[in-house]
Formats: sequence, C-alpha cells, structure tokens
Amino acid sequence: MSATTIISDIAKRARLAARTLSSSTGAERNQLLLNIADELEKNLDLILKANQLDMDAAKNTGISSALQDRLLLTDKRIKEMATATRDIAKLADPLGKVLVERNLENGLNLKQKSVPFGVVGMVYEARPNVTVDAAVILIKSGNAALLRGSSTATHSNKVLIEVMKKAFINTKISGEVLQLIPADDRATATALLTARGLVDLVIPRGSAQLIRSVVDEATVPTIETGAGVCHVYVDKSANLDKAIAILINSKCDRPSVCNAAETLLIHQDIAETFLPLALNALTTAGVVINADSKSKVIADKVKIKVNLASEQSWSTEYGSLEINVAQVSDVMGAIDHIAKYGTNHTEAIVAEDKEAISIFTSLNDCAAIMVNASTRFTDGGQMGFGAEIGISNQKLHARGPMGLEQMTTTTWIVSGNGQIRQ
Repeated sequence: MSATTIISDIAKRARLAARTLSSSTGAERNQLLLNIADELEKNLDLILKANQLDMDAAKNTGISSALQDRLLLTDKRIKEMATATRDIAKLADPLGKVLVERNLENGLNLKQKSVPFGVVGMVYEARPNVTVDAAVILIKSGNAALLRGSSTATHSNKVLIEVMKKAFINTKISGEVLQLIPADDRATATALLTARGLVDLVIPRGSAQLIRSVVDEATVPTIETGAGVCHVYVDKSANLDKAIAILINSKCDRPSVCNAAETLLIHQDIAETFLPLALNALTTAGVVINADSKSKVIADKVKIKVNLASEQSWSTEYGSLEINVAQVSDVMGAIDHIAKYGTNHTEAIVAEDKEAISIFTSLNDCAAIMVNASTRFTDGGQMGFGAEIGISNQKLHARGPMGLEQMTTTTWIVSGNGQIRQ
C-alpha cells in the first residue's frame, strides 16, 4: 500500500471520528483528559521500557546529546506529562465561545463562534512528550490528531498512543481521533504534508531543517514553529546578581530546548566588571564559550578559556552547553544584533533602567520578550496553558506558545426569519 493511500485512509477515519469530539461536551473531553493522565501514571514502567529501547538505539547510532536529552523519558517527565494533562483539563473550554455578536438593520443576527480546525497533523522529531502534549491539546480543542514522530522515538510513541487509547474505553469519544503515522518511511511525512482536503492543518516541531522542509513541501496549511536563537542582553543598569542567575538558568537549565539562550550580549560600559563574573559562572557550569574579539581580550586577562566566535556562531542554535558572548554599544546595539542573527523566538533584557526596557520591548520583533526573567519561561506550561503544541515565530493568528485557543478557528452563524438579499 502506498504512503498516500495509508495517509488517506488514516485521515478519513480520523475525520469521521472527530465528529464524536465536536458533538461532545467540555465535561466529557475533560474527563477523557483525566483518564489519559491516570493511564500515563498507571503504565509508567511500560512507557519507560519502550523509551529505553529508543535510547539504546540512539546511543548506538551516535545521535547527539541534545537529541538524546529530547528523546529521554524519566519518571519525573512522565509524571509532568500527566500533571500537564490534568492542568489542561482545568482550563476553560475553547470551543463554542461567541467572539462577536451583533444584530443587523435587516434583522439578521450574526455570531462568530470558535470551532475546531478538524484534522490536525503534527510532524516532529525525537521528543515523545510531544505525542502526549499534542494529543491532549487537540482533543480538548475538538481536533483529531495525526501524529508523525521520528523513527528515533518509534517505540516510545507507539506505547504512548496505546496507553492513551485505553482512556477512551467507556467514553462517547472514539479512540480513532488519535492516529500515529508510521515513521519508518519518509514518504508518509510527504503524504501527510500534501493531503490537502483530508488534513486541515500541519504543525512542524523540531530542528530548523525539519521545519523548513515541512514549510517548503506542504500543500496543507501550516503553522510554522521556529528555531530558537535566543539572546540575553545585560544592560549597564542591570543588577549583576540577577543577571548571572538569569544567564545561567537561560543557558543551563535545559540547553537542548528552543527557549534556551544561545548568545549573551553585554553593554560595553560594564564589560570589564560583568564579563569576568559571567565567564566564570558559565565555565563553572561547563559551558563552552565563543566570544567576540573584545570579549576575548578580557577573558585572556582573567585567564578564562574562550574560543573566538565565527560569523556562523551568532546564528547557531547549539542545543547544548555552548554559548556566544559579545559586547554591544547600548540597547540599540543589542536590538541590531538580535535583528541580524535572531529567529524571532525569545529575547531577554536584564535592566533597571525603564527607558532601556521600553526600547527593548517595543523594538524587538519576536514571539516573547522577558524582562528581568529567564528565556526558559517561554513555555506553555509556565505561561498557564497547561502545555503547548509548539512555539510559533510566525505573525499569523498563533504566535508564541500555542495552546487550546490557537488550535481553534471560527464559524459565522447568521440567524434570520426568512430574510432574502435584495
């Protein structure tokens, strides 16, 4: 059977099953999410065993440490997935909201209501937690989910889907709304991306290369998530203790994820004072440092090893314990650097000067701006969405962490009493 036929069959079954979602109540969908959370915890050992198979294969094939971290499931991470699922169940129902209502002079009543997209495809790499995050967000927002993970997470994703489908037993919602797309053949990804008319939306999540290939190939509408070349700018007005804590958390808390910082920008007026503190903290945390020539001079003085950054360094998303360091003339210098090398994801400023903060927040063209806070807060869970289906760098209806509301579209309902257009 061809990949196109496989995807066509899966999408048709998912669309039919989606009717059971669109006709369900918010309470019924919430209960299903609570069931899923329970099943994840009940089957923790089963999930960990499957994930270990994927981890063993990843190590044998030499996959990078960053991707291994994204692939890894632990007791803690699975329990966090269950907690996030319960948190999403507590959120307001995104469906059936009346966004606009008005009466026209001809007596017609207009209502714009939130409704599901229908059938949503996900194409993602390594991270099996996305299988759960995407599933529960799409279920609660009334959408069927076609989930196409990578071959590196085959065992983990298969078991997670099997576990979640147990939660549908004795509910009115069909388990067919969750579909795992085979990942052993790249042709299935291409077929998903080109299933226009069968799939309503595709969301890629992963490396810049994956996202670009999805956007380039897809004929199905896409919401583009983006790479995270994120910056921390330390202004001359910054509290240096705050700056060090924010820097280390932004870079080191979990360096493999897209909201980790990749470049530290320092106001040149405080470089002699702040740079040795920052370099020492980064080195102590095991971070490899690539510095501009001015910063390397200071590093050499204090005998801290750094590499000289190349032009390519500034636009690299490392996903590991590696960072760039550069001096800038002022807040406008930081903005210019970010505009040239950033990816419109998350930018942070550490400053006490209100004018510098105002300039930074008004001129930075990105999905999220952190003021005296870590870049790691650009996250659906941290922002109160329960979880996220991805972080969008686009400027369409969805930007930043995408939760329930971003997975809905709208319908106009026009009610009359026999009116005809003259």
